[in-house]
Amino acid sequence: MEPMAWINGDITHLAEATISLEDRGYLLGDGVYEVIRVYNGFTFYFQAHLERLHKSAEAIRIVLPFRDEDIKKAAATLLEKSGYKDAYIYIQVTRGSARRDHLFPEETKPLMVIYVRPLDPLLPLDQVKPVSSITLPDQRWLNCHIKTINLLPNLLARQKANESGAVEAILYRQDNTVTEGTRSNVFAVIEGVIRTHPESNLILSGVSRNIVVKIIKDLDMKLDEQSFNRNELKKASEVWITSTSLEVCPVDFLDGSQIEGVHPGPITAALMNEFRNEISRSCGEV
Repeated sequence: MEPMAWINGDITHLAEATISLEDRGYLLGDGVYEVIRVYNGFTFYFQAHLERLHKSAEAIRIVLPFRDEDIKKAAATLLEKSGYKDAYIYIQVTRGSARRDHLFPEETKPLMVIYVRPLDPLLPLDQVKPVSSITLPDQRWLNCHIKTINLLPNLLARQKANESGAVEAILYRQDNTVTEGTRSNVFAVIEGVIRTHPESNLILSGVSRNIVVKIIKDLDMKLDEQSFNRNELKKASEVWITSTSLEVCPVDFLDGSQIEGVHPGPITAALMNEFRNEISRSCGEV
């Protein structure tokens, strides 16, 4: 078993895959991407990821060069050839290859790359450990709803978190409003109400975030999709982050100080369990 790649219809081993040095994604960050989780050989919410890929591509005026059914077929072929049962699928679309220029090239075909990488099987829920986080100023641009490959501010913030002994950096704007993590959406229980930043240009509308929002509503929990500030975050009784790779992940430390109570808290634990149930409904028992 080894990683495989698909480049505009051609399949090769990932280690042997090549693209042009003049690809605009490489030169200018002119592209968008998605990451889809695979459990038991089944993709999780693939269509939701593709819909977001379309929105991101449309936002930067790229027309996807392949139909959804072709993309799904390519991903299935890669999974079959790699033999992976637990993995992630990475999809990237750039404007294509052209002489370096800030202006859009007139006759360039977009480039789509898909590849798969293995992941470890899920840990039992009682072995999932809470993570620590730091808070940092949000220095990103004002189009965070586009899942672009321009991730340098995210990388710098996450690197600082890592060097501080934390797993994630939770970001806040100049007015102290908490937006999201470098690779995750953020939820907090504040005075008994679950809060998370509403969908806007300041956050990425996470697929896992939206699954969790639906679960919260189905469980009749109190939810307010309303922004909160850094001080409110630090007084929260429970905090968790969500993403394709992290699923529902409890946070126990913020900026070196422990959040009071048990971790995961009762609300977080319930959501972790229901998220796993959703995986099982979609992909079989994990």
